[in-house]
Amino acid sequence: MNESIEGVSEHPSTHIRIVAAVVTDQTGRVLLVRKRRTIYFMQPGGKVEQRETPLETLAREVNEELGCTLLRAEFLGMFCAPAANEPGRIVEAMLFRAEIAGAIRPGAEIEGVAWIKPSELGGLTLAPLTQFHVLPLVRSWESS
Repeated sequence: MNESIEGVSEHPSTHIRIVAAVVTDQTGRVLLVRKRRTIYFMQPGGKVEQRETPLETLAREVNEELGCTLLRAEFLGMFCAPAANEPGRIVEAMLFRAEIAGAIRPGAEIEGVAWIKPSELGGLTLAPLTQFHVLPLVRSWESS
């Protein structure tokens, strides 16, 4: 995680620790959300609150943002990328491949939801984490 990202300070106060859910359907599409007053599509998830485990945060965020229940989650790793909506900051994302249940009902700060094929972006503006880490990961699942 000591990689330098162009234009971003490596000082720890610039880092935002988050968890994010990589949700796919049976056809291989990946679920993306867009928060209110932003242009970037990204994974559902958010900041870890004090006294929460990453899985507790993931379950809370899936419920708040999508109105769904987290059934299962598999840790995929820790990934760093420039923060989409906070210039000069870096997200340190704990990514989980997640299975959710329930009808998706955008809530909390979510304004848009999209299901996309990892190779067909449909003109969406993607968060750096999604573009450079999540979609390549999902594409690798398709080829294995």
